[in-house]
Amino acid sequence: MYILVNEGIIPKSSFSIDIEDRGYQFGDGIYEMVKVFEGVLFEWEAHLERLFRSARELRIAISMNKEELTKQIQQLIAIENLRDGYIYLQVTRGVAARVHHFPEGATSVLVAYVKEGGEVRKAELTGIHVITTEDIRWQRVDIKSLNLLGNVLAKQKAVEVGAQEAVFVRDGFVTECSSSNIFGIKDGVCYTHPANHFILNGITRQVVIRLLEKVSLELEETPMTLEALYEMDEVFITNTGQEIGPVIDIDGRKIGTGEVGEYSRKLSSEFQRLIDSVVPSKQ
Repeated sequence: MYILVNEGIIPKSSFSIDIEDRGYQFGDGIYEMVKVFEGVLFEWEAHLERLFRSARELRIAISMNKEELTKQIQQLIAIENLRDGYIYLQVTRGVAARVHHFPEGATSVLVAYVKEGGEVRKAELTGIHVITTEDIRWQRVDIKSLNLLGNVLAKQKAVEVGAQEAVFVRDGFVTECSSSNIFGIKDGVCYTHPANHFILNGITRQVVIRLLEKVSLELEETPMTLEALYEMDEVFITNTGQEIGPVIDIDGRKIGTGEVGEYSRKLSSEFQRLIDSVVPSKQ
């Protein structure tokens, strides 16, 4: 297995993490995970733009520009002969003596590797169960940083009760989930939290918003109360791995009919058509 480290691709076995890397000690870094279909990076430009935005927000200098990084990622896919799976990218501020402020002279460390396969898309057929939990995270979750402890604790809470996802609620309003964005549908209108500093503007979220018109849904980017979420006709989550995951109950309360809804199925179909449109064998 090979990995990309800054501007070079090397065997994974020859790479090690320095104990004073700020990503290891502070979570001082950013990341992206990009899906690959038949060797094609799905929504790569959007992921790339978000990676560089996150870097700017944290004042981390990435060693390559977008064009150079794209070439390196494509080379890594070719070397690994990746057909279907993921690319994981991470950038830390670099290695330096442990101080809280930005150290002078530190050089960012970019790593990327591939992962074959991925999540099986069963949720679109069967639906998922979710719970709610208080959103106790910091107020810049729009930055895709390595600081994910709040997300990890929420996901663990869900797993321990047999649920697949945890929905964050901040001051009575639904924000997003531990590793997903969330949408609710009521009377032909699709509701989701606006893309501000309280949520990560997911790439799959952005794609689904573009697809709403195709299934005759209007969009309202406005915070939903938890009670409003319970009363939705349909609820679904979105993320890179699962794409669209219809929610059939929240905190044990049935959503709509308690089955995967019509709009969720239609959006899943439209999403698959979009994937097929960028995969060479489907064109």
